Amino acid sequence: MTIVFLTLDLSIAAGAFLSGLFWWQASRGRIRRICREEMLDHADFNRMVVAYNRTQILNARAAIATAITGVLATLRLSGTMIVGLII
Repeated sequence: MTIVFLTLDLSIAAGAFLSGLFWWQASRGRIRRICREEMLDHADFNRMVVAYNRTQILNARAAIATAITGVLATLRLSGTMIVGLII
């Protein structure tokens, strides 16, 4: 039983690390600033859309990693409570 709990604990730590890594990567991407006098062309719009899409994908991955980590933490706590009731 301790192997199962150890595996869950390591999975929770890995999930939290991955979630933080994805959100850190999403926050690193900066869009080039433009001034009021500058005319935007198709390449500028394409750059903005690509940056937005990449950030959205990384945020989605981070949210999934966080959800999985939450489920694993719930399983770990539930297992501890069930084992405590049996003993």
